[in-house]
Amino acid sequence: MADLRVGAEIPPFVRTTDAANWNRYAAVNDEFVGIHMDDESGRAAGGTGAFGMGNMQWAYLHNMLRDWLDGRGRIVSASCRLRSMNTKGQTVTAGGRITGIRVVGAQTLVDLDIWTQDVVADRILAAGAATVALDDPVDGAHD
Repeated sequence: MADLRVGAEIPPFVRTTDAANWNRYAAVNDEFVGIHMDDESGRAAGGTGAFGMGNMQWAYLHNMLRDWLDGRGRIVSASCRLRSMNTKGQTVTAGGRITGIRVVGAQTLVDLDIWTQDVVADRILAAGAATVALDDPVDGAHD
């Protein structure tokens, strides 16, 4: 965590999604729902075809935070609101930006804005916030 300061972006988590990704996710989560597997069902639900599971956006955000922490802390809280569908062939980037750093007792808490987006269309798919606790205190941490 070389760049631990307010305003710093954490390394992104990037995936290009398609029916194979959704099928694997559905198999693990028993979520074989027509709108995620069949273009006609997806169109009937308001999409341009089949579309990805909303919980996959959450999983990408979670993966991004865990990759960044790299075993040096834990996720205290995280939330997101889904804004747009993930469509086939879309490259989804999960990103985060530090909004606050504070020491509470013996732990350093880092607050972040988090999001997933389709970079090509410049569209946010999900947006939220997270707080992580670092294992090693950061001296002089402040907003």
